[in-house]
Amino acid sequence: MLRLLNLELQKLLLNRTSKILIFVSFILPFFVILLSSLRINVFGFFTLELGELGIFNFPIIWHLTTFFASQFKFFFAIVVVSMIGNEYSNKTIKQNLIDGLSKKEFILSKFYTIIFFSFVSTVLISFISLCIGLYYSSYTEASIVLRETEFILAYFVKLIAFFSLCLFFGMLVKRSAFALAFLFILYILEWIVFGLIVWKFDANIAERIQNFFPLKSMYKLIDQPFQRIAMTKFPDKGELAYDYAVHWHEFAIVIGWTALFIFLSYRLLKKRDL
Repeated sequence: MLRLLNLELQKLLLNRTSKILIFVSFILPFFVILLSSLRINVFGFFTLELGELGIFNFPIIWHLTTFFASQFKFFFAIVVVSMIGNEYSNKTIKQNLIDGLSKKEFILSKFYTIIFFSFVSTVLISFISLCIGLYYSSYTEASIVLRETEFILAYFVKLIAFFSLCLFFGMLVKRSAFALAFLFILYILEWIVFGLIVWKFDANIAERIQNFFPLKSMYKLIDQPFQRIAMTKFPDKGELAYDYAVHWHEFAIVIGWTALFIFLSYRLLKKRDL
């Protein structure tokens, strides 16, 4: 595992563009700190500071920061599809196989890299969330601080799944730009299918089925926190209530898609004439 990971890291660090994108993808989560210090001037009458509104209290901080940090995943997605595009354009994939690397090891080297960078990103956002929470939160008891840390695990799984999808599209089309375009096409297709199901049946059935779609299932791991924040500010508004928790079946769906993407990537490479 370490041999394959080291091989892939050497390729990435020798590429100037990849180094820049990796650096940006690790720096952007720190902008969540700027969110906590944001001050909004309301028509010149008073200044609203987000950090003083209680939205960075434990345990909601885990939900809030992981949701916002997950929006920055597209920068490393470019790195993932570039890993494949560069292999084909530079003919390094053929050279690796000639040098004794099996096709299975080739795919595993990419997957290990995805896991590595997802883990580093998860450690960073965990540290950032803990620091913001300890600074702003009114609750510092360990039982409250550690509550809902499953959002951190959900963040880790979500990154691996999304980057595995990027890896599959990269293997499918061999070109970085086309692979990223396929992500957008998949997003549109999911909503088209959702609309057809609503038209044929009803919205409740359509929503349940939609939760099994690749991109939607990844999104559902960490649902939007805005409605939850509104619930804490207006507890009497029952219509604001929704299920924001992370559930085991959501993990199972996303992990299932991840395994499928890696398997299909391997099958594509195995059947392809290089």
